[in-house]
Parts: sequence; C-alpha cells; structure tokens
Amino acid sequence: MQTASQLREACQQLPGSAETFPFGLDTLVLKVGGKVYALIGLNEDPLTLSLKCDPERAGALRAAHTEIVPGYHLNKRHWNTLTLGGNLPDALVSELLTHSYELVLGSLTKAQRAEIAQGS
Repeated sequence: MQTASQLREACQQLPGSAETFPFGLDTLVLKVGGKVYALIGLNEDPLTLSLKCDPERAGALRAAHTEIVPGYHLNKRHWNTLTLGGNLPDALVSELLTHSYELVLGSLTKAQRAEIAQGS
C-alpha cells in the first residue's frame, strides 16, 4: 500500500471507517466512532501516513525503520508517521494500519463498538 487510493481502499474495508477533511483537502483524516486512527498527507511526495501505535512498539518500529518517525504534529508517544516511498513492505503498512484502527476501536464504549459491528 503505497498510494492514497490503495490506503483509502484498505480503510473502506474497516467497519465504521469514515473519511473526513477537517484540516483542508491536503490531509485525509480517517476516523472510527468519531476518533482519528489515520491521517494521510495527500500532497506529500512521497506520501505520508500517520498512525496510532502502542508506545513500546512505536519506539521499536522507529529504531528498525528510518521511514518511521514520531508522529508529525501528534502525540509522539502514541503516533508514528510513515513515509511511503516504497521501502516499507506493504504487509507492514497494512498491519500497522489495522493496529491503529484496532487501538482506537478498542477505546470506544461497548455500545459504540456494537453499533459499528451492526453497520450503523
């Protein structure tokens, strides 16, 4: 997943995922249950993707990949920004996107999660 359209398609597969543009048309913000789980810098070249991450894992990912840095304009303990220039494996990007979604989904109330599961 190295293009905006590939990322959007992957996010559309996640239940309850919603696309928003609260910061203008340059940044696609993806939410579940009204909470952000991903930000895509649409006009960045190469494309950037910011994702929520378990803090311990976030540090390990940064140490292992120069393309993964602390979240730009985000809580650097909980967010990473990935530069998608073709060096990060698609499987890793996909897994980190799902991880971010699941972290945010898990922070929602039981009622919110049930609503999302029902497709409301």
